[in-house]
Formats: sequence, structure tokens, C-alpha cells
Amino acid sequence: MNGVSRAAPADLSDLIAGVNRRLDTAAEARLRPAGVRIEQYRVMAALDRRDGQSMGELAPSVFVDLPTLTKIVDRMVANGLVYRAPDPGDRRRVLVFFSDKGRSHFLELVPLVETERSQVIDSLSPGKASQLGHLLREILA
Repeated sequence: MNGVSRAAPADLSDLIAGVNRRLDTAAEARLRPAGVRIEQYRVMAALDRRDGQSMGELAPSVFVDLPTLTKIVDRMVANGLVYRAPDPGDRRRVLVFFSDKGRSHFLELVPLVETERSQVIDSLSPGKASQLGHLLREILA
């Protein structure tokens, strides 16, 4: 096997990590004055897509393990951004919901984060951006 084909996956991995780091660093800089970390923003974004999720459902959306997610959600509960409540369909399960304060705060943050993301994504043509999204979803599946 030649060195090029063996190096390609590592290079691709480094490129994906680099893009992620660039997006996260830019988003963190915008979120910091509001006192929100990128992981908290990801929790809010996941709840915006579907409010009332279990910790197990949230963890993959936030890209953290359950113990780390528990700490993040605990802080968010303490700050009044989210709350926990029993699942009406299974009272043994606990779901995480947006509070009114949390949803309002999230809606204020979205333009800040999306401005940064748009600057990165807008460097691609719409077709390339769509193709990249498809490929990344395929990798994550």
C-alpha cells in the first residue's frame, strides 16, 4: 500500500477537526460575553429542534458523554435555562425542557453563532455546501 492512501484518512480527520475547531472557536468568542459555552449552546439547539429529550437522546447531539452532559445540564438548570421533568409516558424517565428564559436566551444567541458559521459556509457554493453536509451526515450515521 502506498503512503498516500494510508495518509488520506488521517489528513481528512485532521481537516474535519480543523474546521470544527475553527467553528467552535468563533462561536465561543461570540457566546462568551453572554456567559454561554458551546456545549450549552448545543443543548439549547437540540432542544430547539425537539423540546423534551432524555439525557441519552441529547448526548449525541452535544457530542459529549453522559457524565459530562449531566454537569452541563446541571449548570443550565441552576441558571434557569432548562428544567427536568418526568416523561409523561414513562415516569421513570426524566426529560430536559427549555425554560421560557432559556428559549428566549437561545433566540438571542442564534444570530451571533449563525453569523460566524455563515462566514465559513458561504465560502462554498450552495451545491458544495449541500454535498459536504450530505457527506458529513453519512460519516456520522
